[in-house]
Amino acid sequence: MHARKDSIPASILASIRNRKKRLDAALAEARPRAEGTLIASYNVHKCVGADRRFDPERTSRVIHEIDADLIALQEADTRFGERTGILDLARLERETGLIPVPITGMAKAHGWHGNVVLFKKGLVRDVHQIKLPGLEPRGALVAEIELERGGALRIIAAHFGLLRHSRARQAQMLVELMADRHEMPTILLGDLNEWRLGDRSSLNSFQSAFGPQPPAVPSFPARLPILALDRIIANRKGVLTTIEAHDTPLSRVASDHLPIKAVINLQTIEKLAKA
Repeated sequence: MHARKDSIPASILASIRNRKKRLDAALAEARPRAEGTLIASYNVHKCVGADRRFDPERTSRVIHEIDADLIALQEADTRFGERTGILDLARLERETGLIPVPITGMAKAHGWHGNVVLFKKGLVRDVHQIKLPGLEPRGALVAEIELERGGALRIIAAHFGLLRHSRARQAQMLVELMADRHEMPTILLGDLNEWRLGDRSSLNSFQSAFGPQPPAVPSFPARLPILALDRIIANRKGVLTTIEAHDTPLSRVASDHLPIKAVINLQTIEKLAKA
């Protein structure tokens, strides 16, 4: 019991101590983009930044900075009414090559319950829109994508609720989905809204489908990240490498979450496809 109680304060303290290192790194020369196929997850907070300013252009610049081959966005639509999309996706496609995974029934929205998946090169083989249980309107977008550079994988882009009971039900629904199609390499990414560790965490439900999870990467709040609300996890060992937050002066103010990103090991995916 004592280990669980101490783990969260310890992670917060470590994040505060590392803040100066992160700031110094951000002011230094920009690091080159990681080699390989880069994926990312970003809760754009309806393009409202830490300064409470609505600025879709600033959000788009962060997406430019990340330069991902595939990115899942959360809160990319207005919350009420027709759920109108906020970003200029046509411009993003022209400038970055990112195109949205197609969905049905949402003429003015970018995604499904605010979730949108954008990718650069490949072929979408299948798409499913899943309404997640709970009091809040939450969803997940499931897409099977054939990568241009080789290999196929399933992407589950999700945004979990704020209530612990809802998150537990939402996690269980995705685990049941995995039980039907366990053979394909799968990556779950998104804002899972889970800061708890230990037995009370809804993330424990993923153990059966995804196995041991990678180290948590603090991403919230963006200006001083202490909670790992955003996650990227895979159901096959070796599929993901180099999971980290995209921490820059611009990303620190553009949303209340930092983006997180990881590199896909295509060689592992190709070996799994041939097995």
